[in-house]
Amino acid sequence: MAATEEISTGYLNAEDAAALDAELMSTPGFSLEQLMELAGLSVAEAVYEVVVTDRKEGINDEAGRKKHVLLVCGPGNNGGDGLVAARHLVHFGLDATIVYPKPSSKTHFINLIQQCKDMNIPILDEIPTQNRPRYDVIVDSIFGFSFRGTAPREPFATAIQQMVQLKQSPLLSSVSSSSDHPILISVDVPSGWDVDGGDLTGTGFHPDVLVSLTAPKLSAKKFRGRHFVGGRFLPPAIADKYGIRMPCYPGVAQVVELS
Repeated sequence: MAATEEISTGYLNAEDAAALDAELMSTPGFSLEQLMELAGLSVAEAVYEVVVTDRKEGINDEAGRKKHVLLVCGPGNNGGDGLVAARHLVHFGLDATIVYPKPSSKTHFINLIQQCKDMNIPILDEIPTQNRPRYDVIVDSIFGFSFRGTAPREPFATAIQQMVQLKQSPLLSSVSSSSDHPILISVDVPSGWDVDGGDLTGTGFHPDVLVSLTAPKLSAKKFRGRHFVGGRFLPPAIADKYGIRMPCYPGVAQVVELS
């Protein structure tokens, strides 16, 4: 459901975001796997709301083709959120393709990849440049709140440039569509942005939608577009400690639109 007015939640700087995460995973507390599952589910729900619920078109386009989500995932926890989201999106009835240029060797990430393979989700090393299918949505899940405002390194610098190009490319379809271009959605922080300062290096990377996790980061103040937050797992005492005002999540929703 779209927000009728802007909801204020407060913001986290990079240092507090890391400290809050560590506090959530203190013992006893959440495990990394639990938080990643909850975050990825939130991302998937936001994607579904943007591409299916709001358009009232169903999961298929007018040609009967399932809507297709391209998820570009980094090697860290932000990338893990994208891997989880891909699995949920397929369970929601959409098609998904994962681009995973630099796989992690950690056991949990290996398990996530296997779970996606078990769902028959294609996993690629890079974004296709030729003979690629139509992507209705591109999910940027490369860098999280640990990124600092330096120029991204390869292979991610190229991936970011390609996502910008895809966003600007007309959708290939034989029928009319309610959107002429793919929708670009960033997870937590747009990749290449400084967590506190925004697009300090002038990447020109500006997604249409931002899905903040736990709470918006300071860089979200520079974002212009649809803004969701997913953090329905945050204990009240920790929210109060870090100055976060929890939004009212409707029903069983894991995300809420802020603006």
